[in-house]
Amino acid sequence: MNTPHTPAIPPSVAQTPTRAMVLTLGLVAAICGLIIVSAYEGSLSAVRDNRRVALERAISKVLPGAHQTISYLALSNGAIEPANSDDTPVGALRFHAAYDTTGRLMGIAAEGSAKGYADTVRILFGYSPPCACVVGIGVISMRETPGIGDKILTDTAFLANFKSLDTRLNGELKALANEVKTVKHGTKTQAWQVDAISGATITSRAVGRAINDAAQALLPRLVPKIDQIQKAP
Repeated sequence: MNTPHTPAIPPSVAQTPTRAMVLTLGLVAAICGLIIVSAYEGSLSAVRDNRRVALERAISKVLPGAHQTISYLALSNGAIEPANSDDTPVGALRFHAAYDTTGRLMGIAAEGSAKGYADTVRILFGYSPPCACVVGIGVISMRETPGIGDKILTDTAFLANFKSLDTRLNGELKALANEVKTVKHGTKTQAWQVDAISGATITSRAVGRAINDAAQALLPRLVPKIDQIQKAP
């Protein structure tokens, strides 16, 4: 006589308590966070050193002969104070004072940016207080068309614009006496004009706007207080 088949009853599966699961996930997240923070803190010093070296190289390009550089903040209330951290407070403008081997101020380096053909063009320009003019530029970052827009780095005629680009302030020291403008290639007639590169007009204009906008904002704060930073502290 056949015995009826009794289905096997599967063993019960222990249910993981929700609280235990949450605690486990929390512990894993905490460990991962600790690893990330530790890696960040461990590399922060090297990152800062690399940025400092890159900045010093950029400044030496726009202000050849710079022996020492000190970063300052031009505050909205007109005060000038040392920049003691990498953070720039809201309303403040950061600039870098370059000093020669005797500790005398030889120039100011400042950053400017403007929209180019492909993306924002960020530049560093050197300003000479004695001539109240821009005496050099360097590119911090850009994504312009290779062979066209990137000529702003190599075109000797274009770079000659920045050997003595007029950025004098007006009599009230409230703005530039003349706006820096980029003009069509071959039509420059004034010391405050930038002669564009033929075929790369948009990028050329970005450089002109970057200098104009940065100088219009910084120089009215800086020039009246320039005597405060004539000597390296």
